[in-house]
Amino acid sequence: MSGKRIRLLIWKEFTQLKRDPMLVRLLLLMPVIQLIMFGYVVAADIRHLSTAVVDLDHSVASRALTDQFASSGYFTINARPTSEDDLRPLLDRGQIQVAVVIPAGTQDHLDRGETAQIGIIVDGSDSQVSAVGSGYASQIISRYNRQLMTDAGISVAAPGVDAQIRVMFNPTLDPINTMIPGLIAAIMMISLMAIMSQAVVKERESGTLEQMFVTPIRASEYLIGKLTPYAGLATLQMLIVAAVGILWFRVPFNGQLGVVLVGLALFMLTCIGLGLLVSLVSHTRQQAQQAMMFIMLPTMVLSGFIFPIASMPPLIQPLTNLIPLTFALEVLRGAFVKGTGFAALAPQLLALAAFAAVIFTASIIATRRRIAE
Repeated sequence: MSGKRIRLLIWKEFTQLKRDPMLVRLLLLMPVIQLIMFGYVVAADIRHLSTAVVDLDHSVASRALTDQFASSGYFTINARPTSEDDLRPLLDRGQIQVAVVIPAGTQDHLDRGETAQIGIIVDGSDSQVSAVGSGYASQIISRYNRQLMTDAGISVAAPGVDAQIRVMFNPTLDPINTMIPGLIAAIMMISLMAIMSQAVVKERESGTLEQMFVTPIRASEYLIGKLTPYAGLATLQMLIVAAVGILWFRVPFNGQLGVVLVGLALFMLTCIGLGLLVSLVSHTRQQAQQAMMFIMLPTMVLSGFIFPIASMPPLIQPLTNLIPLTFALEVLRGAFVKGTGFAALAPQLLALAAFAAVIFTASIIATRRRIAE
C-alpha cells in the first residue's frame, strides 16, 4: 500500500470539493439549518408505554390500581420489581419508560379515609414519553379516585390516592434535550449517505472511474483516499451540530464522551458503507437519489426519531431492529440525557458494531469486485 498514492487520492477528492464550493457550504450549513428547524418541532401520540409496577402493599387496592394501568391501553406492564432500587437498571437499559410505585400501607390509608401517596416515575430522556406518560398516569389516578368515591357512595371530594410524579433524567420535560441528540445521528446519516451515494456514480458518469482503474491504484488505496475526506467532513459536521445544540439550545450533556464517540464512529461506518453501496449499484445520479429516498424514508419513520416505537403496531415494531439509526438514537439519548455508560448501552453498541461490520465490509468487497472487473 503506497502512502503517496493515498495522499494523491485524498488531494484529488478535496480538489473536486473545492471546485464545487456550493456543496461544501451546504455540507456545513445544512446541519445547522436542519438542527434549528427540527429542534422546535415535536409532536406524537403515544400508547403502550413499557411500565414497571413496584407493589409493596400487595392489597386489594394495589391490585385494583395496577389493573387500572394495565387495562388503560396506554401502559403495558412488562416488569414487577420487588423494590425501587431495581428500577434504575431497567430505566438505564430502556426496558421500561414508566414506573408505578405503590408503597406499603396504601390500603390502610384508604380504609382510614386518608390520602395514599403513589409514586409515578417517568423516563425524561424522551420528553414526548415523559410528558404524555405523566399525563395519562394522572388521568388514571383521577379515575381510580372517582371509582373509590362511587363505591363508597360519596358525592363530594374525599381523600383517595395522590400521585406523586417524578421525572428522571429530564425533569424540565424540555423536548429540545431529547431532540438534539437524535438530530446529531439523523443529520450524520442524511449528510454522509447523500454525498457518498454520489461519490462513485459521479466518476462513472464522467468517465474518470475507468481511467483510475487502469492505474496501479489498489482497491484499499482507492477506498481510503475516497472515504477519508468525507469522514473528516462528517466529523466537522457533528462538532458544529453538537456545539449549536449545547451552546444555542442549552442541551445538558450528562454522560461520557467516550460512549458518544464510539457510538458515532460505528454509526459513521454504517452510513458510509450504505452510501457507497448505493453509489456502486447505481448507474446514474438519478438512480442513486431514488435509492437514497427508498432507504431514508422508512429509516426516519421507523427508527423512533419522529414517531415513538412504542406507539407503532406490534407487527411493525420488530422491523425497527433492522434500522441502524434506532440504536444510534438510543446511544446518544442515553448518553446525553441519562448519563448512561458503556455497560447499560452495550447491547445498542454491539448492534451498531454488527451493522458497521456487515455493511462496511460489504461495501469494501463490492468496491474490490468493481475494480477487478
